[in-house]
Amino acid sequence: MSGRLEGGCACGSVRYRLESEPFDAGWCHCRICQLVSGAPAMVFASVPEGDLVWTRGADRVKRFQSSSFGHREYCGDCGTPFLMKVDHQPETVDFSVATLDKPERVAPGFHIFDASRIAWFETKDELPRHEK
Repeated sequence: MSGRLEGGCACGSVRYRLESEPFDAGWCHCRICQLVSGAPAMVFASVPEGDLVWTRGADRVKRFQSSSFGHREYCGDCGTPFLMKVDHQPETVDFSVATLDKPERVAPGFHIFDASRIAWFETKDELPRHEK
């Protein structure tokens, strides 16, 4: 990795670092991402399970079952959404790229759940789009 990637929440209570290079970065337009972020979409990327390491405030991280197949983790103080873990992919964790200190270092390469995209939100890219 060309320089360690670190991130945290809006209030500063929670910090983390990535121990490996992120992969599979993409926009998610699912309804759950819209609700937890208050935005029309979120950009996630993946790292192997265990490669997102809490460096401050791990006890502040809360979780909730966000679907029948996974859960989300967020800052219990300010609500910043950190990550999602899905049951059928226990070997990875998907983290919110926007929580990185330098989110510009991880660019999205596709769109998922495009069928749930809010009609007035359209990105100006030519990235592949997947309905689900």
